[in-house]
Amino acid sequence: MGNLTKNPQLKWVGFVLIAVALAILPFALAQVGTAWVRITNFAILFVLLSLGLNIVVGFAGLLDLGYIAFYAVGAYIYALLASPHFGMHLPWWMILPIGAAVACIFGILLGAPTLKLRGDYLAIVTLGFGEIVRIFMNNLSDPINITNGPKGISTIDSIKLAGLDFGNNTRIGDFVLSGTIKYYFFLLAIMLIVIVINFRLQNSRIGRAWEAIREDEMAARAMGINTTRMKLLAFAMGASFGGVAGGMFSAIQGFISPESFVLNESVMVLAMVVLGGMGNIWGVV
Repeated sequence: MGNLTKNPQLKWVGFVLIAVALAILPFALAQVGTAWVRITNFAILFVLLSLGLNIVVGFAGLLDLGYIAFYAVGAYIYALLASPHFGMHLPWWMILPIGAAVACIFGILLGAPTLKLRGDYLAIVTLGFGEIVRIFMNNLSDPINITNGPKGISTIDSIKLAGLDFGNNTRIGDFVLSGTIKYYFFLLAIMLIVIVINFRLQNSRIGRAWEAIREDEMAARAMGINTTRMKLLAFAMGASFGGVAGGMFSAIQGFISPESFVLNESVMVLAMVVLGGMGNIWGVV
C-alpha cells in the first residue's frame, strides 16, 4: 500500500484495472443470469443510500433510523410525475432534481425538531418519522387518491437517454444491450458523482465543521460553529441523496408500494455505514 501511494503510476494503473473490472462486470454477470445484474443495480442503489446516510451519521454524528423515509419520498415523487396515476410523464432529468429537493425539505422538517436531541431520543424520533412517512403513503388514497395506498403505483416510466429506452433491450448490430445493463452504467455514473461530492464535502469547511460537531458539539459551538445550521445542512444533504436513489428505484422497478420502505431497509443502510466505518467513504462503499 505504501508503494502504491508513493508511485502515482501504480495508483493510476490500479484505477484503470478497477474501471475495466466495473465495465466488464455486468456482461459477465449476464452470462449467469439477468437477475444477477439486477441484484448489482440494487446494491449500487444501497451504496447511494449509505453515502447519503454517511453524511448524517458519519460526518455529523447524528443517529438516524428513519432514513428510508427520504428514499420513499424520492420514489413517490418520481412515480407520481412519471406515470399514468396523475397523467404526467415528465422526463427523468426534471423529476430527479425535484425529488432531491422535496426530500431535502423533508430532511429539514426532520432535523428542525431534533436539534437538541441526542442518543436514544434522537434514534426514537427519527425511527418514528420513517414509520409515519410509510403509514402516510399507505393511507393517502382516501378521500383523495394521491399515493394509491397499499396497491402502489405501477407502469412508471423508464429512463430515456440519448434515444435509448432503459426499459427495453437495445440491439447494436448483432449485440443486444439489455435494460438492466444500461441501468447499471447509469447508476454507476451517478454513484461516482455522489462519491466525488462526498469527498469534496468531507474536505471542505463544512465537512470539518460536521466533524467538530461529531467529536464535541459544545466545543464546536464555543469555536464559533453554527451547530444549528450545520446539523440542518447535514440532514438536508443526506436526504437529497436518498431522494435521488428513490427516484432511480422507481424507474428501475416500474412499480412501488409502501411495503418497499419498511424499517428493515433503514437498519440495513445504517449497518452499511457503521460496518464500513463512520465517515469513511470508501468503507461505506
